[in-house]
Amino acid sequence: MTQKSHSLAWIAWPVTALWRLLATIVEMVGRFVAMVLGLVLMLVGVLVSLTIVGAIVGVPLFIVGALLTLRGIL
Repeated sequence: MTQKSHSLAWIAWPVTALWRLLATIVEMVGRFVAMVLGLVLMLVGVLVSLTIVGAIVGVPLFIVGALLTLRGIL
């Protein structure tokens, strides 16, 4: 597979640089929110699972939280 080089007018590079910076910031904030939400769901899942009846809801909550945390890391 060959890489194509995109020619960009010199006047447009500040807009492109700003757009890439904003995209990176939004991506990092999204990952952080996913990790925090995942950790909260894991904690709630453990707390709910302390009762036998709550384990039906708590275990899936913990699994969803772990998957969110893993997605935020990777």
